[in-house]
Amino acid sequence: MEKARTYIYIDGFNLYYGSVKNTPYKWLDVKKFFENVLHSKHSIDSIKYFTALVSSPPNDPQKTNRQQTYLRALKKHIPELEIYYGHFLSNPIRAPLVTPTPTEKFADVIKTEEKGSDVNIAVHLLNDSWLDKYDCAILVSNDSDLAEGLRLVKEQNHKSVGLFVPGYPKDRDVSRELKRYANFVRPIRPSTLKACQLPDPIPGTNIHKPASW
Repeated sequence: MEKARTYIYIDGFNLYYGSVKNTPYKWLDVKKFFENVLHSKHSIDSIKYFTALVSSPPNDPQKTNRQQTYLRALKKHIPELEIYYGHFLSNPIRAPLVTPTPTEKFADVIKTEEKGSDVNIAVHLLNDSWLDKYDCAILVSNDSDLAEGLRLVKEQNHKSVGLFVPGYPKDRDVSRELKRYANFVRPIRPSTLKACQLPDPIPGTNIHKPASW
């Protein structure tokens, strides 16, 4: 039986904050994970990982190094994987206080947002579909902004779509907008994360799992 050409699109921050933060499973081998959870009819031809480089705050000076170590490990260990970068944007805004006082109702704060990954995912998802690079797209995200891209992939190019939602079902529900266009929806279970960790060190390199992980 001919296998389904499968492309995987990972929202790195959605995956991190939804499934691996505050766990011992941050050293995740994303290819091994999908080899374990997808049916054998899938051929994993490409994994596209979308993220942005973080800065180290004063209370965590190794944060940048940990992220960059992990990204290097992914690139060295998984030949099918490509990394695409967005960026962080910080702006001062005036926001209402949770508990206002008679004299203070607002405060000036710095709002930092990760920008670009959702657009990058949508562009790659659609472009790869129009170029007929895959039969099935796997999206790892719960960002409803991607729903229109999934609609076009399904309705115009007649591709299959799988949705893996970080944090589902324990900590969050599946976006109704995304679920509408998915052929199947799967959780990301801690037991599978545990079974799908990268080797330490990465073979043929001196890349080690960060000590605090």
